[in-house]
Amino acid sequence: MQINDFETARPRLLSVATRILGSPTDAEEAVQEAWLRTAGADDEIDNPTAWLTTVVSRICLDMLRARRDTSPIDAVEPVDLQAGPGDEAQLADALGSALGAVVDSLNPAERVAFVLHDIFGLPFDDVASILGKSPAATRQVASRARKRVSAQPPTAESRRAKAVTAFLAASRDGDFTALVELLDPDAVFRTYTDDKPLELVSGAPAIAEAFMFRAKTAVTVLVDGRIGVMVPHPSGTLGSLYLVMDVTFGADGTIAAIDSVLRSEELAVVDVAALG
Repeated sequence: MQINDFETARPRLLSVATRILGSPTDAEEAVQEAWLRTAGADDEIDNPTAWLTTVVSRICLDMLRARRDTSPIDAVEPVDLQAGPGDEAQLADALGSALGAVVDSLNPAERVAFVLHDIFGLPFDDVASILGKSPAATRQVASRARKRVSAQPPTAESRRAKAVTAFLAASRDGDFTALVELLDPDAVFRTYTDDKPLELVSGAPAIAEAFMFRAKTAVTVLVDGRIGVMVPHPSGTLGSLYLVMDVTFGADGTIAAIDSVLRSEELAVVDVAALG
C-alpha cells in the first residue's frame, strides 16, 4: 500500500469512520490503525480506496463492540469492493440525527450496515462480508437501523443548518466568542488540497481564530446530502466550486469537525444542493 493511495482515500475513510463511530477523535484513531495494518500490503490492489474502506469499517466495528464489552470480529481480511458514493444520498441528512440521539440505540452491526449501505452505497453482499452475516440478514439489520433513524424528529437537520449558518455569520463578522460557542471544545478543522499535506487545526479557540473575518462568500448547503458549506470559485464561473466543507456535529449539537476539501478531483464529483 502506497502512502499516496492512503492519503487519497483518507477523506473518505475519515468520513466513513466518523459516521459509524460518531466521534472525530475515534475516527482519526480508526483511520490511523488502518494505515498501521495495511502499510505493508500488496501494492497491486485494484481499488485501494475500496479495500481501505473495508479495513476501516471492520476496525470501527471492533471499536463499537469493545464499547459494549462484546467480542471483536476476527482479524481483517480485505475483500474487493466496488467503491464510490451511493445512489441513496437522500438518507444522508437523516444520519446527522442518527449520530445524535438515536446513535446509542443502534447496535454495532446496525450502525455499520446503515452507514456503509444507505450512505456510501456499498452493496449488501460487501457489507455482509464485513459483518460476517448473510446478505439477507444484513438487509434486515440495515432496515431496522433505517426505521430508527427515520423516526427521529424532522427538526434535527434544520437545527444543524441553523448552527452552520450562524457559524458562517460569526466568521464574517469576526465574532470570536460566537464561533467558540458554536464549536465543540475538542473540535478539529482539517483541510485537504491537491499540492499540500493535510492541514489540521485542533480546539475551538484555534479554529475560531482561523475563521475570523472569513467565509465572505460561503453558503450553507447540502454536501453529498448532509449539512455543509460551499464556497464558489472567485472566478465567478457558474457552477464552479472553490471548496466544500463537510460538517460533523457532536451529540450536543455543537460542531465537532469541519473537513475542508479543495482537491480538484473530489470537487469534480461532489454533490452540492441547495437547502430545501
